[in-house]
Amino acid sequence: MKQYDKLIFVDSDDTTRAPMAKAIMKSKVMMGKLEILSRGLVVLFPEPINQKAEAVLISNGYNTKDHSAIPFTQEDIDDRTLILTMEDDQKDKIWASFEHAMNVWTIAEFAGQSGDVRTLYGEPLAAYGKCYENLENLISEIVIQLNEEELRK
Repeated sequence: MKQYDKLIFVDSDDTTRAPMAKAIMKSKVMMGKLEILSRGLVVLFPEPINQKAEAVLISNGYNTKDHSAIPFTQEDIDDRTLILTMEDDQKDKIWASFEHAMNVWTIAEFAGQSGDVRTLYGEPLAAYGKCYENLENLISEIVIQLNEEELRK
């Protein structure tokens, strides 16, 4: 049986890494239906995607014009939702702050790797490009895992 119906990428403010991951993941071929979202742990108002992240995504063929930051809430958590954070600290914050938090991993951890997808605040455009490449690689591994899971059902 399929384990997840929804995948939520979570970062600090839902303006950079999580929306990049969401855009990349939505472009992948999935064997089953999976709702793909992004959320932020500290969202004070609905912001658009970071301009540097948007530039990198556009240069790779993605459209992010409709993105607006959304806070992560208790309602996002259920047993059919996979929650992937960018950093260990974000994963720990979800476990500490939300009841019944389950299926929470860092994106690297779920992809069978280690380390955080580091924050890009104040970094040059080239760092955003490297982050995009890192997310692309991690998400490719995640797609393989989720598609294999779909085949086993």
